[in-house]
Amino acid sequence: MIWRSVVGKLWGTILALVSVVLLFLTMLLLQFFEDFHVQEVEKQMKGIAAKVAAIVSEDPHSQKALSIASQIIDVYGARAVIIERNQPYWITPKPHDLPSIDPELIKNDRALSKVLTEHRSVVKSHFTLPGETDKAVVVGVPIRAGARWDGGVFVYQSLDVVRKTTDQAKKIIYISAGIAIILTTIFAFFLSTRITAPLRMMRQAAQQVAKGKFNTEVPVLTRDEIGELGVAFNQMARQLKMHMTALSQEKEQLAGILSSMADGVMTFNKDGELLITNPPAERFLTAWAYEENEEPNGGADETKTRPVPAPIQELFHRVVDEEKEQVTEAKAQGRTWVIVMTPLYDQSIVRGAVAVLRDMTEERQLDEMRKGFIANVSHELRTPIAMLQGYSEAIVDDVAGSDEEKREIAKIIYDESLRMGRLVNELLDLARMETGHFQLNKMPVKIGEFFKRAVGKFQAYARDEGLKLTLEGPARGDEEVVMDPDRIEQVLTNLIDNAIRHTPKGGEIAVLVNNAEDRLVISVKDTGTGIDEDDLPFVFERFYKADKARTRGKAGTGLGLAIAKNIVEAHRGKIMVQSKRGHGTTFTFYIPKSDPS
Repeated sequence: MIWRSVVGKLWGTILALVSVVLLFLTMLLLQFFEDFHVQEVEKQMKGIAAKVAAIVSEDPHSQKALSIASQIIDVYGARAVIIERNQPYWITPKPHDLPSIDPELIKNDRALSKVLTEHRSVVKSHFTLPGETDKAVVVGVPIRAGARWDGGVFVYQSLDVVRKTTDQAKKIIYISAGIAIILTTIFAFFLSTRITAPLRMMRQAAQQVAKGKFNTEVPVLTRDEIGELGVAFNQMARQLKMHMTALSQEKEQLAGILSSMADGVMTFNKDGELLITNPPAERFLTAWAYEENEEPNGGADETKTRPVPAPIQELFHRVVDEEKEQVTEAKAQGRTWVIVMTPLYDQSIVRGAVAVLRDMTEERQLDEMRKGFIANVSHELRTPIAMLQGYSEAIVDDVAGSDEEKREIAKIIYDESLRMGRLVNELLDLARMETGHFQLNKMPVKIGEFFKRAVGKFQAYARDEGLKLTLEGPARGDEEVVMDPDRIEQVLTNLIDNAIRHTPKGGEIAVLVNNAEDRLVISVKDTGTGIDEDDLPFVFERFYKADKARTRGKAGTGLGLAIAKNIVEAHRGKIMVQSKRGHGTTFTFYIPKSDPS
């Protein structure tokens, strides 16, 4: 609306100011004209009354004097009343529409009666004529007859002439004021429009800048303050564009950093509401919500409606209360997170907090594996070392009396040393595989001859244990497969050896070889004791033994299956186990026929 705009306000202000000035000026002019005309009439009436009084004083009873007085008065459109002592009064003829004044009214008037009693001239500007609404000007002058005062002359004239003249002046003043207001309106509108045109352009430019069009500029048409304001606005727009571009780049850089961080990041406002998260933090929140059976509320900004976990809420309150960094741990879906939260300040007031979440699950698992590895190695080495030490002391102290006992002790020491050597070699192999310092010597191998030789060397061992060992396949024995024969034989040896050790007498062990189109599949199936369901997920871990009650002579190191898994995976293959307690076990692994490397 125009009245709410700068143009309307400036226009209205100028118009109101000019209108007030014209109003006061009109009132003053009207009062001036009215007073001026009344004063002129009074001055004129005084002169007439003085002349008439002089003429009448020379000869009060002369008709000639009265006639001259009447002519003088008639010229000015007035009438007169002459009152003499002890004489009848005389009133001039009626040349106009002025009514006659009863001399008694003059004698009874407090002001006019002073002419007769105090013998001085009197002027009364607003005398009410009989039967009239208009006022009249009455001038009284005393008459002097010889050495004494003898009555007075009262000349009067209606103020209707003054009123008519004043009305004409009012019309002229009103017309002039109206013309002045119209001209002022046009001038004020033109002036306000001209002044505010740059301001309107600045407003439009500001709206464009608010919409993000920072390259908008205001044309500078003048060199005055408004022109300087336009220059300042253009400079501000350019600076704002530069700052917004810098902020956008910083925001993109920060978003990229947050997205690429391995650690989770959360930011909170002073009320503890979640503002920003990155993908790792989202994974933590999702896992926590799933574990607590909480579903995030839908909406355009899901981050703000996602519930904050209770440990993080407690940590936030501690950070705000103590105004220092706090650390806590939280677990969700089997993973451990360490949360470090730091307060954010707005000058000296805490305005929020930022939390960094690190997934420590693998570190904790590695630490547990390190501890378990040390414990397992210590356990595996402690028994043979203790036996070596004990039997060595028996030899040193000559506890063994006969040569047969010494040979038996020496054989035990030799077996334990072989056991320690196997353990150390397997540890070295496993370490090289896990650190990537393990290379395969691949070559084309005829699978028929390879599996006959690898399985055949266990035939005597299986017969000694009362077991039946068979080989089924491959269908095309002359087919060649690219692999490391020594390492694959190591895998096969480990699986057959485990099967023999875990299968009671009378059992059967079968090695099945299937040369499919794209892969070579090998299975070692036994009818042994089987593996508990709880132990199946861990059989390929280092030092894990499913049969905890196995005797020293039958027990392995717990590294064979871990080494077998690394060898198969180095061939880009996979190894699996299927077992049920009391129903035997089947280990299956496959390797691709073509060399993927």
